Amino acid sequence: MDLAADTVTRRGDFWAWRFVCTALSFALFGIGGIVLRVAVLPVVLAWPAPEAVRRRRARRTVGRAFWLHSQFMHRTGTVVFRFDGEERLGQPGQMIVANHPSLIDVVYLIGHAREANCVVKHSLWKNPCMRGPVTAAGYISNDGSAEMLDRAADVLRDGQTLIIFPEGTRTTPGMDPVFHRGAAAIAVRGARIVTPVFITVVPTTLTKAEPWYSVPKRRVHVHIRVGDDIPVADFSEHAPAPIASRRLNAHLHHLYARELKA
Repeated sequence: MDLAADTVTRRGDFWAWRFVCTALSFALFGIGGIVLRVAVLPVVLAWPAPEAVRRRRARRTVGRAFWLHSQFMHRTGTVVFRFDGEERLGQPGQMIVANHPSLIDVVYLIGHAREANCVVKHSLWKNPCMRGPVTAAGYISNDGSAEMLDRAADVLRDGQTLIIFPEGTRTTPGMDPVFHRGAAAIAVRGARIVTPVFITVVPTTLTKAEPWYSVPKRRVHVHIRVGDDIPVADFSEHAPAPIASRRLNAHLHHLYARELKA
């Protein structure tokens, strides 16, 4: 009896309801991806227009779907969500850099920067639920190739907004983000500004080590905060590209270590 009472006490904050809504969130995400691929995106892409316009339509559609999914999680009480500085996202030639503490932060960020391009993990092209949306939106596969770096830089030079998670995988809980230099190299080649986005998820959930059914004992709070723009020219002027990218990457490391502990 004591053990049972202790379990109920520890699993507070409507845990059973949040468990059900978390399961529904995953089911709806998978079903939604298939519906987008089969029924929605083919119609969006079929409307006559230049290729670039059709890609923007597809991104807006995917972004809207992600926004609706984030609203479902928020309004059902699965998470408590706050986004500060959203209006500063979406500038031409802007590279949005974000840490990656949880699986759900991608949904929130793409859902609130709807026309942005994004570098996403290569395995999504083999995922039956996500293959259609990422292909239709023209997102960039993070396959680690030199061609990927060139394509991402071209996107920025073309005036698009690009979202990138420089860690390449979800952050290990309790550790500072470790950024690969590829993001800085892309920025030096093509970005006008780099805009850091700081994401905190408390308590941790949906990390690499946590399955979906490991629902935290208290409600998850997601806070996304847009930082000050970083002019790329401050690092690239009078410096070769490799040195500039190392300087920018080091700056991002220090910045995130400081801001995420604030």
